[in-house]
Amino acid sequence: MVQDRVTIEMTDGVADVRLARGEKLNAIDRAMFDALAEAIDALAVRADLRVVVLSGEGDGFCSGLDMAAMAGGDLAGLDLSTRAHGPANLVQQVAWGWRTLPVPVIAAVHGVVFGGGTQIMAGADIRLAHPATRFAIREVHWGIVPDMGGFALWHGIREDVLREWVYIAREFDAAEAQAAGFVTRLVEDPRAEALALAAKIAERSPDAVRSAKRLFGAMGSAPEEMLAMESAEQVALMQGANHREAVRANMERRRPVFRDV
Repeated sequence: MVQDRVTIEMTDGVADVRLARGEKLNAIDRAMFDALAEAIDALAVRADLRVVVLSGEGDGFCSGLDMAAMAGGDLAGLDLSTRAHGPANLVQQVAWGWRTLPVPVIAAVHGVVFGGGTQIMAGADIRLAHPATRFAIREVHWGIVPDMGGFALWHGIREDVLREWVYIAREFDAAEAQAAGFVTRLVEDPRAEALALAAKIAERSPDAVRSAKRLFGAMGSAPEEMLAMESAEQVALMQGANHREAVRANMERRRPVFRDV
């Protein structure tokens, strides 16, 4: 992993992932693309992973593409046609990949969240923002369209508002973002709140949490498929050791000790 672009610290099953190019407002250059994809790949195979918190160092979460680097040829040769990461190309993977992780991802954003940053944030299950955060889906301003997975991830957002944001590339504030469902809630210290929320999730059965994320990922399937999947997930959970431990711990009024997946 490119350590000067993305860092990961693991504590009690919680991965604290930080975009680490704060001096450039975490603008995305080729090294950042590679580092984010590598981070997602590394997290995907960790059996001890229970929750991810995604944030940015410095004065903003992510200001989008590094346009100066792009003008200098840094992004030349990026292949948008090859599906190198399942259904996604490299550019899409840095946003889409968070949604494919088997555990919840909580984005904690502040400062600026522009362009590709809005799409990286959209890959998270839960999105916490500082009230002063500024947002903009900027791609049309540069004569391109959002292509980092946003259209595949922007479910549940009020569509007419989203269309306005995309078509005219205007800046909008955190209150607008929350009202449209773009962020989950506004908090004064998003990263601290995200880490506290992650610790609570990490205390739950990792089997049940991962199962719930799979079910969320299948929402929108045909009803008969969704109902069958619910049943199959429940049967598997009820046969597992972590379910039995959850029941015993609740009956004995103690903190459960779960096995990692």
